[in-house]
Amino acid sequence: MVKNAMSSDKNTQSSAVRLDKWLWAARFFKTRGLAREAIQAGKVSYNGQRSKPAKAVEVNATLVIPRGTDRMEVVVLALSEQRKGAPEAQLLYRETEQSMAKREQNAAARKANALYNPNPQGRPDKKQRRDLIKFKHQ
Repeated sequence: MVKNAMSSDKNTQSSAVRLDKWLWAARFFKTRGLAREAIQAGKVSYNGQRSKPAKAVEVNATLVIPRGTDRMEVVVLALSEQRKGAPEAQLLYRETEQSMAKREQNAAARKANALYNPNPQGRPDKKQRRDLIKFKHQ
């Protein structure tokens, strides 16, 4: 009798997936702890509002998630509590067209900026450091 009660509880729990668990299962964060911290810091928005890590995720909900320097806007297509491979995780959501266009635009801007601000390939050696110091003190 206890097993039946436990199995029915397990079935009801699997229908509602926590936001931090879904973000982890969809591979937006490496750990649930990182997902929880991002949600609590207000970096992840659920349908345009701040939420808590225990918020139940619904299908067709809109999430805005930080990804490096960009922010991805995704629509939830399916729910999952288990973390699986990347191809299966990508079936859980769909990125909006506006989000993809914005990310491409930001990438192009970063690439153009890299042409104007070239970074050195490595640290200068001893002779190059001496030349730099001599140049600065002229």
